[in-house]
Amino acid sequence: MTARYVAAIDQGTTSTRCIVYDRYGRMVAVAQRQHRQYYPHPGWVEHDAAEIWRIVQEVVPEALDQAGASPGDVVALGVTNQRETVVAWERWTGRPVHHAIGWQDTRTAGLLEQICREMSESEITSRSGLPAVTYFSGSKLRWLMEEVPGLHERAEDGSVLVGTMDSWLLWNLTGGPIGGVHVTDVTNASRTMLMNLSTLDWDDELLALMRVPRTGLPRIVSSLGDVGCTVDPVPGIPVAAVIGDQQASLFGQTAFDPGEAKCTFGTGSFLLLNTGNELIRSSHGLITTVAHRIDGEPVVYALEGAVAFSGALVQWCCDNIGLIRTPAEVETLAQTVPDNGGCYLVPAFSGLFAPRWEARAQGLLVGLTSYATKGHLARAVLEAVACQTREVVDAMNSDAEIPLASLAVDGGMTGNNLLMQYVSDVLGVPVVRPMMAETVALGAAYAAGLAVGFWPDKRVLRSNWHQAAEWRPTPEHDEVERQYRRWCDAVELAVTWGRTAGSDASPPC
Repeated sequence: MTARYVAAIDQGTTSTRCIVYDRYGRMVAVAQRQHRQYYPHPGWVEHDAAEIWRIVQEVVPEALDQAGASPGDVVALGVTNQRETVVAWERWTGRPVHHAIGWQDTRTAGLLEQICREMSESEITSRSGLPAVTYFSGSKLRWLMEEVPGLHERAEDGSVLVGTMDSWLLWNLTGGPIGGVHVTDVTNASRTMLMNLSTLDWDDELLALMRVPRTGLPRIVSSLGDVGCTVDPVPGIPVAAVIGDQQASLFGQTAFDPGEAKCTFGTGSFLLLNTGNELIRSSHGLITTVAHRIDGEPVVYALEGAVAFSGALVQWCCDNIGLIRTPAEVETLAQTVPDNGGCYLVPAFSGLFAPRWEARAQGLLVGLTSYATKGHLARAVLEAVACQTREVVDAMNSDAEIPLASLAVDGGMTGNNLLMQYVSDVLGVPVVRPMMAETVALGAAYAAGLAVGFWPDKRVLRSNWHQAAEWRPTPEHDEVERQYRRWCDAVELAVTWGRTAGSDASPPC
């Protein structure tokens, strides 16, 4: 009998991959390519959407070839993606009209001040569930509409389409200029600052605020359901799931019940708590978002805390300052010293995300003395990742009725044992990693397979979850707490520095 598979496209911040899974959720094949990052001005982050689509055209057939599978052997395809990154493209040619603006981009900091004069931040948050910050897509789309000549008029008449990266990929996968489907799912739409979190539809007042014509936007659909069928790069695979990357990770961790949480340590760190069908609004700086929606079922919501720089911070140590040659070396270097030597790093390269939402905060390294070595700096890098996670967990504990008892983790950085141990120490709870640490693509595959009946129910998916590692807090709680408080002091300095520097990350186009 021919083997049957589910495939997932995982379009991330730095790379895109296609992974093929078998019935037991085991990875059968993977093909991956990195794409270029563009930094045209301080605080600006862009991608070439056309390059990303070319990579998809390469990795999908490559992964199928590795698995020895034909398109007919793949029962469903799931698509997951970096969420708040936006792109605009010509309907009739498929050409992007501008580089995609990345989720880390802060060019709209000044524009948001104007936006909040036109509609109060409390009203924006009430409608969208999101704070008025540069992280989300709305202000990026308004920037495009105002800065790209004629774009608003072309979006209004339907000759230009706009959306997040899932919409761009789905449109191309299902035919592009020749019948491509222009849709997005509720998880991605919930990150745009354009969708009403209660109605799950585009909000006309938010659209007017951000100058985005409804005619250019994708149709909002469920995360699990019939989206369309692939035409390119291989024909005939049903697309059965579309879900933002962090919601996909929550699904991949099989955190299906209210109260279950996970934290992904990837380019950034993202902690999500499943709140079930109840829309809970945070009073401590977290995001209210959509976890997923299955066709025919009520929507599932989540609270989220997002940190911009985790794996990206380690990559910065490689690419920008040459502290290490490869990301894996950061743990080895940090282990050459017993502590941080009094050095504390605040990686506010794109401001500070949850729970502070300080867009103008700037990165700082403090506590330097002649005693400091590269090892101390490496340790400060890892501790910064852990301390940012602690801030988010503290906010989530304040919002939730029951404090977090343990934390399920995934993502590439969970292979760093020193980091995971410090996360456990600073949180004071066990940290648990599953066998499949890369749960983003797995979650998209699970969602697609569940949608077409490849897996009969969620219980079967839970049975695939197996623990691979666990870290428990060490007894030195007082010292860890002292170091965390010192790091918090450094964060206050970063906020003050950014507020008084008078910088504006929005130079003229």
